[in-house]
Amino acid sequence: MLCILNKGIHEGLILQWIDLNSFLWAIRRDPPAYLFGTIHVPYTRVWDFIPENSKAAFQASSSVYFELDLTDPYTISGLASCQLLPHGENLQDVLPQDLYHRLKRHLEYVKLMLPHWMTPDQRGKGLYADYLFNAIAGNWERKRPVWVMLMVNSLTETDIRSRGVPVLDLYLAQEAEKMRKRTGAVERVEEQCHPLNGLNFSQVLFALNQTLLQHESLRAGSLQAPYTTEDLIKHYNCGDLNAVIFNHDTSQLPNFINTTLPPHEQVTAQEIDSYFRQELIYKRNERMGKRVMTLLRENTDKSFFFAFGAGRV
Repeated sequence: MLCILNKGIHEGLILQWIDLNSFLWAIRRDPPAYLFGTIHVPYTRVWDFIPENSKAAFQASSSVYFELDLTDPYTISGLASCQLLPHGENLQDVLPQDLYHRLKRHLEYVKLMLPHWMTPDQRGKGLYADYLFNAIAGNWERKRPVWVMLMVNSLTETDIRSRGVPVLDLYLAQEAEKMRKRTGAVERVEEQCHPLNGLNFSQVLFALNQTLLQHESLRAGSLQAPYTTEDLIKHYNCGDLNAVIFNHDTSQLPNFINTTLPPHEQVTAQEIDSYFRQELIYKRNERMGKRVMTLLRENTDKSFFFAFGAGRV
């Protein structure tokens, strides 16, 4: 998140937005440090639109840091294990029967549609629908409901068609490793996992139900998604910092607040939204900002490139 260095400004760091069509900031120091806003979509959709000064800053920096190190097998296994229910529990055991069967029907629909959603390019690279479904939704009956909610939110035609190409963050990490740059992360897996696992059960059931209702309505043609991944990519490529679209980054949490909910459900939606803002934005930004400051203070002779999500508060 690009607001993470607000605290740093007050402590003597000065951020300067250095290009009107990019998400690059320079931190005034010698050697320089940069803060670059990424987006969780295939890098091929945005790379040609990223200005040369951003690419040059990446090339010139000796150290490249991300939110999490997605090239680290321990990070990947940690993310997977934190999503699982306690040993011996299955989703069917914890969800209300009606909600469980709706979820199962929706996933059967996705599996049926997947071959039609995939692109010729994906098939040409040897991606098969069954493999792709299992890679995204395999073992879903063992996952905690909150992670199943996020999984359902990513099982759309647009997102399926983007699979098989590294997202921008991962592409930068892979390139940094090829260039033998020093790489690292400012977050630990549990710091991303625990807030999501911290929702109470009634809130999780509400969130999963609302997510399913949205996708069922999209399937029925009675609802059109107000913001799509395509919208997000367009605004990112235009360098549109102030676009409301960035509050609805499709790789993040769905938005549950709408005026059609009954009053008591609006309260629940607001509580969930406030909880996520506090845990996944405000507290997280402050923690990440402090770690950025520590890295800069402890490595005064090194140049840095910090690549964090461009989604705004």
